[in-house]
Amino acid sequence: MRSLFDLTWRLLRGGGRRGLLGSSLTLAAVAVSTALLLFAVAVNFAFAGRAERGAWRNPVPLTGTETGQARAVQAVRTGFVGDRALTVVHLAVLAPGLALPPGVPRLPAPGEVLLSPALAELAADDPSVAARVPGRRAGTIGDEALVHPGELVALAGHTPGEAIMTAQWKGDYRLGPSASKVADLTGAPSSDATAYQALAAVASVLMVVPLLVFGGAAARLTVARRDRRLSSLRLVGATPGQVVAMTVAEAVVTALAGALCGLLLYAAAIWPLTGVRIAGGGWFASDIWPGVLPVGAVLLAVPLLVGLSAVVGLRRVVVGPLGVARRQTPPGMRFVRVLVLIACLAATPLLGAGVSLTVVVAVLSAAFLAVNLAGPWVVGVIGRITAATARRPAALLAGRRLVDDPRSAWRTVSGVALTGFVAGFIGLLTPSASLSIENDPMTAWLLRDIRTGTLIVLVVSFLVAIVSAGITAASSILDRRQTYALLRLAGTDLAVLDRARLLETLVPLTVMGGGSIAAGVCCALPFARLTMSGTGALTLLVCVVAGFAGVIAAGAASRPLLRSVTADPAPRPD
Repeated sequence: MRSLFDLTWRLLRGGGRRGLLGSSLTLAAVAVSTALLLFAVAVNFAFAGRAERGAWRNPVPLTGTETGQARAVQAVRTGFVGDRALTVVHLAVLAPGLALPPGVPRLPAPGEVLLSPALAELAADDPSVAARVPGRRAGTIGDEALVHPGELVALAGHTPGEAIMTAQWKGDYRLGPSASKVADLTGAPSSDATAYQALAAVASVLMVVPLLVFGGAAARLTVARRDRRLSSLRLVGATPGQVVAMTVAEAVVTALAGALCGLLLYAAAIWPLTGVRIAGGGWFASDIWPGVLPVGAVLLAVPLLVGLSAVVGLRRVVVGPLGVARRQTPPGMRFVRVLVLIACLAATPLLGAGVSLTVVVAVLSAAFLAVNLAGPWVVGVIGRITAATARRPAALLAGRRLVDDPRSAWRTVSGVALTGFVAGFIGLLTPSASLSIENDPMTAWLLRDIRTGTLIVLVVSFLVAIVSAGITAASSILDRRQTYALLRLAGTDLAVLDRARLLETLVPLTVMGGGSIAAGVCCALPFARLTMSGTGALTLLVCVVAGFAGVIAAGAASRPLLRSVTADPAPRPD
């Protein structure tokens, strides 16, 4: 076994400058995937942490049979200071032994009040704010009891008979839960916190699935070079098990290095991410860091995914190494791939407001994966049509290449195509500013947060798409460097090769990008009834323009590499 890993390491080192470049592309792809995957995972932990820290001010009332266990009466009033929420928790202790929630140093006596640091500072500067939280200041509420940094929260002590404990609230917003007898201050996540957690889960699916597809595609970068090398080893006597072991070792070593780089990249991004305002404020750094176990799980899962993806593509090498060595076109894919996508889209009308979050997430994930499954088949069909209708050499070369290896062509455009699905889905769900109510600040707050979340998901998706397009374009040149060089040696103009490469990307992108947007719109229709607006159409337009521009720019960035590989037609001993 040791000699096998030694051989794998020698092959990695012996690939030369371009072999090292191919491994570097895989490492970069895995690093970006890992960093964004950590962000998608952290979003859920961040909102869960907020919900847990704010639960103490959302009392769980005792039932009629439990009133003998009451230790306090609690009432929560929510108002606004400008566009900032001000929460005052009124508490009257009935019996000793009331447990303190984290972040609350002690219970205030009647006439005392505990203030969050931001509220204490604001009340000192603004008498009108101080008048809304009367009482003698007796302490400070710690970060463990705050939903976000800078939150305005007060905990006021009262006697049970005070009028404020039972009076109807006539503030500038609304009454929270009416005064309740409680056994402790444990509380439960508010309905608003639960809604944000649900939205975060949907957003995670919209970000995670393209990332997983991109991470899996990273294992197939420079696949042609590796397959030819492994098929040669197979022909000279290497066993199937040895070929699989070498592939897994090479993929996992590269992916592990990329995952560690991605972890460092995400760690560097934590501080800027704390400034993103959602639900009225930014984030504690501990919110953005998902924890040791989730981080460890991601660092373990990414190399395993890359290794598994690399092994899945080895069937031709193991079973038919001669065909790989002779560069035979693999057999075509089956139409069942498209049928799976149609079935997933047909299930979306069953979704709606009454469907559980688990079902929504499952259907969205299935639709995402079905788009990725059907993509190579559609690319193959596009290639046959392009080749049959070609009137110029560049179009003929592009069409024949799409037919020869539709999976590789799909990997180049899959990022943007899947981003089109995201844009089609959330484009219709993006509320416009005209839907906000000026006398209902909480509604305006929520709609603003939805727009912010939409922008974040789109930025992450486009970052994945553009990085994916750039890396796979460069990898494709390395895979076909000898073919390009021989065509150049035979007299093919470099501009023709470059145009063929551009058509090979733009033709399937036009078809699959439009189809993915339509699929996303189809999945969004059951939810778009309340938020559909002109803002969604504008979002879709921006997505289409940005996607095409990003792919064209990525292709242009790899043009010097094309010029370099065509300058040396001699084969290299990989």
